[in-house]
Amino acid sequence: MDKDKELIAKYAAKDDDLRKLVEQHRALDERLEEFHRRPYLTSEEEQEKKRIQVQKLALKDQIMAIVEKYKKMEEGRG
Repeated sequence: MDKDKELIAKYAAKDDDLRKLVEQHRALDERLEEFHRRPYLTSEEEQEKKRIQVQKLALKDQIMAIVEKYKKMEEGRG
C-alpha cells in the first residue's frame, strides 16, 4: 500500500484525472469524519453517511485502476 501511495503522490501532480479523484476522495473522507465526530446521527444522516462510503469506495476503485496503469508502466521501464 505504501508503494501505491507513493505512485499516487508521484503522478497526481502530472495526471489531472488522478488528482481530481484523489481530491474528491479526500473531501468525502472529511465529510465522513464529521459524521464520526457526532454522538448521534439521524436516519437521514445515516443514509448520507452510507452514500458517501459507497462513493468513496467507487473513487478508490478508480484511483487504483489508474495506479495499476502506472505500476505496469514503471515495471516496463525497470
